[in-house]
Amino acid sequence: MNAIKRYRLALGITQAQLAQRMKIGQSAVAMWESGENTPRTDKLPELAKIFNCDISDLFKK
Repeated sequence: MNAIKRYRLALGITQAQLAQRMKIGQSAVAMWESGENTPRTDKLPELAKIFNCDISDLFKK
């Protein structure tokens, strides 16, 4: 399980809820979690803020 999914599950929110908070499509979150794609660099600060972590934490295995 990658860090984005782990943080999302720890918050108790769905992919759709995370996508809505970030104003992106749910499919983007699914691709991040599957490893098919990674978040754009401009989305990383927002994602880290939602998860209350450092940006580097989003890439730890």
